[in-house]
Amino acid sequence: MGVSAQSQRTITGVVIDEMNEPLIGASVLEVGTTTNGTITDLDGRFTLNVSAGAKQIQVSYIGYVETKVDIPASGEITVRMAADAHMLQETVVIGYGVQRKSDLTGSVANVSSKDFNTGLVSSPEQLINGKVSGVQIMSNSGSPTAGSTIRVRGGASLNASNDPLIVLDGVPLEQGGISGNDGNFLSLINPNDIESMTILKDASSTAIYGSRASNGVIIITTKKGNSDKLKVTFSTTNSIQTRTRMADMLDYNQFVNVVNTQGSAAQRALLGTAHTDWNDQVYHNAFGTDNNLSLAGRIAPNWPIRVSVGYYNQDGLLKTDNAERFTGSLSLAPSFFDDHLKLTFNAKGSLNKNQFADTSAIWGASTMNPTIPVYSGNEEFGGYTEAITGDGNPVTGGVRNPLGLLEQRDAHSKVVRIVGNFDVDYRLHFLPDLKLHATLGYDYAKGEGSEYVAPEAAQYYTTGGYYYPYGPQKKENRLLTLYANYNKLVDAINSSFDATVGYDYQYWKATTPATAQMNAAGEVQTQYRASDERHVLLSYYGRLNYSYGSRYMLTATVRRDATSRFASAQRWGTFPSVALGWRMTEESFMKDQQVLSNLKLRASYGVTGQQDGIGNYNYLPIYTISQDGAQGIVGGTPIYTYRPEAYVSDLKWETTTSWNFGFDFGFLDNRITGSLDYYTRKTKDLIATVPAAAGSTFDRNITTNVGNVDSQGIEFSLNATPVQTDDLTWNLSFNMTWQKMKVKNLSIVDGGQATNTQVGPVVDGQYVQTLSEGYEPYMFYVYKQLYDEKTGRPIEGAYADLNNDGMINEGDLYRYHSPAPDFIMGLSTSLQWKRWNLGMSFRANIGNYVYNGMAMTTGAFETMSYNAYQLNNLSTSYLETGFQTRQHLSDYYVENASFLKMDNLTLGYNFGEIFKGCNLNVSAMFQNVFCITKYSGVDPEVPNGVDNTFYPRPRTYSLNIGLNF
Repeated sequence: MGVSAQSQRTITGVVIDEMNEPLIGASVLEVGTTTNGTITDLDGRFTLNVSAGAKQIQVSYIGYVETKVDIPASGEITVRMAADAHMLQETVVIGYGVQRKSDLTGSVANVSSKDFNTGLVSSPEQLINGKVSGVQIMSNSGSPTAGSTIRVRGGASLNASNDPLIVLDGVPLEQGGISGNDGNFLSLINPNDIESMTILKDASSTAIYGSRASNGVIIITTKKGNSDKLKVTFSTTNSIQTRTRMADMLDYNQFVNVVNTQGSAAQRALLGTAHTDWNDQVYHNAFGTDNNLSLAGRIAPNWPIRVSVGYYNQDGLLKTDNAERFTGSLSLAPSFFDDHLKLTFNAKGSLNKNQFADTSAIWGASTMNPTIPVYSGNEEFGGYTEAITGDGNPVTGGVRNPLGLLEQRDAHSKVVRIVGNFDVDYRLHFLPDLKLHATLGYDYAKGEGSEYVAPEAAQYYTTGGYYYPYGPQKKENRLLTLYANYNKLVDAINSSFDATVGYDYQYWKATTPATAQMNAAGEVQTQYRASDERHVLLSYYGRLNYSYGSRYMLTATVRRDATSRFASAQRWGTFPSVALGWRMTEESFMKDQQVLSNLKLRASYGVTGQQDGIGNYNYLPIYTISQDGAQGIVGGTPIYTYRPEAYVSDLKWETTTSWNFGFDFGFLDNRITGSLDYYTRKTKDLIATVPAAAGSTFDRNITTNVGNVDSQGIEFSLNATPVQTDDLTWNLSFNMTWQKMKVKNLSIVDGGQATNTQVGPVVDGQYVQTLSEGYEPYMFYVYKQLYDEKTGRPIEGAYADLNNDGMINEGDLYRYHSPAPDFIMGLSTSLQWKRWNLGMSFRANIGNYVYNGMAMTTGAFETMSYNAYQLNNLSTSYLETGFQTRQHLSDYYVENASFLKMDNLTLGYNFGEIFKGCNLNVSAMFQNVFCITKYSGVDPEVPNGVDNTFYPRPRTYSLNIGLNF
């Protein structure tokens, strides 16, 4: 016995994951033996007697990379397990179920929480910006209340919605916005509650959603309670946002010099003696905080639960701009009868309180005379300096004091949103391969608010102020989903079958009460009528996934949809798809090679539909009652009249037919993985707003089915781990997209004359973009500027006579570039060394153009004195052009806006266990680090490609502290 005791020693230790959480039930084995081992307890700890000469132990746990660790002299060991990326990515969420990633035949991308963008994130879509090929996400402005524009493969429509379908835990969400939160509906979901986001891009993967899937699908899966013991997580992120680039205007000395040398005596007389930086008056450094607390565990062995609360508050760069959000979520997923019956209840609620700044202050701060003071020294107009006429009233159409615009206005809103679902999943006892599933989903939102401007404010001085209470607008979205799934592996024929058939019913309702615009005294100025709009979708669908020998795969889908937005004869649409896959590395002739670990070829074809982004009743004859100020006069008495609206009785589905060819690859045991896809899309029966034939309807324009749009693209993604040792890991991810879109036909009548339809934002009353057959959508429609051969300066009013008719008119306008980039690229890299981690992410657009409307409107001398009572500042472009009048349609202002942005820079340190059971992580984050571009405006990334007084995106410095118990 004495000899045996001397030949052994006792070691102890703990096994933890990457977040320093204990792993329960991990296997610990003495290396060199097959039976001398143990498992970890509820705290992740173990005790093991090993032989005196033992050098290492081996630790294994499902979902983690098997690890060997040297036994130190002390005998006390801490083993940190790394998640097995391949196993974690083995299954992904798809429409109405999950599927092994290796069996996917469509173009599907998945981003898990560990790969999300870090920093202060206000809305879920920002988590994956730059992470997925073919997906472009652009914040609409730098305001914390602004939303984002999301495009999957560029979108497929013109006037109908180009937004992807968002599915949250199985519930397709309402699109658009709500009163008090327009354009930012997705921000009502707490990003901290999200576990993963799956993007379905090609028709094979999206066709299961049929009528709503032309623009791709983003499936959001939230976090669930899956810990065997209570897990408490707290994180706080606090940040400061600062200004980056401002509009390039004349500085004080340049301004005074231009007025003195080129202005009239009356203009020189308007110069003051102050030195006012108006940007400093309206912008400030903005504080933000995001705090989240979650508890996850089990209230019984088969009752996992997760509860979370969050608080977010972010000031805007503009004073008086603020977004505040309170969120809560509950996830409960009990199972019964040996997991044959699973119930899942998810509920998420949020309360958003927004304070809206008057963004016209951005224009005011750029153009306000820098030689006049902020305050006038008297009480008129609230003490703010304003341009006034001889009778003491504010100048009509003049530039208002930008600080007064902010401080004399109170605009706020309150928005409540509740999203919930209850799932029942039953695997039959007598036929376990058959599963029945039901989902009840509910999405409810209510938004209300008000806007008040003081009666002494210059902008409403003559009407006695402004008061507009709105709402509450209410939106409801109800869902019933029923489907059956049969999944069977048949060893005898080396095949697996996965078949799903189902039914959906979805109902939307939006109501808005009557409202009135008043002055500060409560006198009604304008009345707005109430609205009540509803629509319904009915759907039947089926899908078959077949795999033979894990080598050959087939996916076939069909969906039949009916929408209440079309007349009964046009109501139903059928959307089929089929896809094939071949995993070549499973073939016998590939088995012996060691370099290529995965090669799968894919091809798919499918049809999807579109009926979002249009009115609910466009196929019906509608009469609208006139508003105040638009009545008919009968016998001297104003009479409310009813006017007919334009309608198309046979309006029908817009459909998109898509092909996708691609392959997935992996090298060196999947240390290097990636994919390459080529796709084409053809959209027919395009829902677009085009000029109507004279006398054919009650409006100059009509929304109807016209023409076709074709698009194509190439997507490439690459993921690599160039370095992986015990202490150092380097991960690298790159994606690139090339895409082109062309309008094939916009004629209401087949073979009709080609049309040019003016579209896009209006700049100083002018359209600068067009839809034209044979060209990309939204190309800039401008004159070709002529330049002085000696000086190289543009010649004012001199344009090329492109049609050689001896005149410069509309016939000389030409289509000059597109706001859509030719290439979109994203690069992310992370470096982990022991407890340190460093992460960076970059994005680039190549070939996108922007119309610099700010430079155009402020780049001509006439802007300096648009009225006789005030001077306005000018863009520095005036020093280059010398334009006296605004050149609205000159291609001089269409600029190359290609860019390279560093979106995120993160440095973190994992302190490990700071006291028993508590782990600490600290990260410093830097967002919007730099932007390299030739574009001369504020930001090369603007909605619709037109830069009009853009709210600058901030540079953000954040510190995150995370605690795990």
